[in-house]
Amino acid sequence: MEDLMPMSTHPSEKVLAAPEELGLDSRTAFRRAATELLEQLGEGAGRLVIDLSGTRQIDSAGLGALMLIQRKAAERRLTVCLRGANEELRFLLVLTKLDDLFELESGGR
Repeated sequence: MEDLMPMSTHPSEKVLAAPEELGLDSRTAFRRAATELLEQLGEGAGRLVIDLSGTRQIDSAGLGALMLIQRKAAERRLTVCLRGANEELRFLLVLTKLDDLFELESGGR
């Protein structure tokens, strides 16, 4: 999947650029990339930043992928931050009550 771009910014922070459309077709590769980055972080020592600044659409499969990533991070006592979500994506997170599971940051790539 060409849209997924793991980017390291700091040893205790890994950044993953989400695809333009996060859904049924992209969820498996996205989850795999996120899991690999989580495994690179020491347990209890870091966070995964998912850059959503280039993401225009998330469906239920994409939301499910985000929830699974957050669950894996929590098992390792790590934090997941969603960065650069547009207004519609933020509204969707609030509507589905997922905004409490993640740190939310503005900005992006």
